[in-house]
Amino acid sequence: MNLSKSVTRLITGVIFGFTALFAIMAGGLYLVALVLAIVILASKEYVKVLQHKGFRPSSRIIIASSLIFAALAYFNRFDLVALAFSVCSIMAFMSVLFKGKQPYIANVATTILGFVYCGWFPLHLLFLRDLGSHPVYQGFIKQNVTTEGAGYALLLFFAVILTDSFCYYAGSKFGKHKLSKVISPNKTIEGSIGGTIMCLTFCIAFGLAIQIPWYHCIILGFLIAAFAQIGDLCESMIKRDAGVKDSSNILPGHGGFLDRTDSYILTIPVVHYYLYFFVVNNFIDLFKGIFPC
Repeated sequence: MNLSKSVTRLITGVIFGFTALFAIMAGGLYLVALVLAIVILASKEYVKVLQHKGFRPSSRIIIASSLIFAALAYFNRFDLVALAFSVCSIMAFMSVLFKGKQPYIANVATTILGFVYCGWFPLHLLFLRDLGSHPVYQGFIKQNVTTEGAGYALLLFFAVILTDSFCYYAGSKFGKHKLSKVISPNKTIEGSIGGTIMCLTFCIAFGLAIQIPWYHCIILGFLIAAFAQIGDLCESMIKRDAGVKDSSNILPGHGGFLDRTDSYILTIPVVHYYLYFFVVNNFIDLFKGIFPC
């Protein structure tokens, strides 16, 4: 990578990073706006990538479904998720039925995958940001959002960045053994180990600072390191199968929004559910509440 490309990549990364930091700290509609913008653009990229494979997922259904999920997340209506999934899945079938374009099964499947992968998974960031709070709404404006959720979101945000960065640097310096020869031949086992060590170190230090018990910090470190890399590989798998290098070129030096956020897509829901069940709440008590003995 030449100097000009490195500078371009750095500038883009700094702008994107500070925008994300502001939205995470502010929460509310600021975070909704940022996440929805990324989700909509990533959904369009996803559709274009799949079109290279001959599939025709519906971008309208994917985006409409993501808007529904965003509304549920913003208003903390997790009780309506099953209904939303049912409605969105039916819409996917109807869209393919009325368009009448083959391959029918693949078009339905990739549409449903699209609103899960590009919408539902990343929109868990809104649930994560509100963990530990009991927001009050004045119209559409959310009030009384605690900073506890902001701490969790910042932990995730920086841990993924450090995992990606140190996977790259450790792999460049020490990498000898391929992590996945077919899907992503540039990634190495040594790089993966380096990223995991850095992620663990950060999660322990930052987690203790925001009063997460040390054993949860260690588990979170492993979870984030693992699923950040798995998410990266999953997006590489989709692109390789479709025969494309980048999802788009909208972010100078970074490719597309899918390329920039792939490490977060699976990590966000995993971290949210771990924190919800084991840190914010007592899993045993929740289990008893769901399945009374």
